[in-house]
Amino acid sequence: QVQLVESGGGLVQDGGSLRLSCAASGIIFSINDMGWYRQAPGKQRELVASITTGGRLNYADSVKGRFAISRDNAKNTVYLQMNSLRPEDTAVYYCATVPRGALVPKYWGQGTQVTVSS
Repeated sequence: QVQLVESGGGLVQDGGSLRLSCAASGIIFSINDMGWYRQAPGKQRELVASITTGGRLNYADSVKGRFAISRDNAKNTVYLQMNSLRPEDTAVYYCATVPRGALVPKYWGQGTQVTVSS
């Protein structure tokens, strides 16, 4: 059974930091690109950051310079370090995996709530 389990969300003040983790099981982690997505109320789900099997990084313009994605293949875990958080970062954050050859994410985690207060 494939499972992606996010953790690390919570409530922080404007300017604060959080580190999200996503532990994967049931997949060959090292051959999957990994991504973090978020969805705010009334908004479409958007890609926040991604990291390929080879370590290539991609970030949404809105988070560049503030967020950092990383992966630890030995632990089957992908991380999202979020600094200088803003109220507009408030959303449910999801991790997802894109296996080799797939066009869209195949598996999703359950999501973790991030709330940034003013």
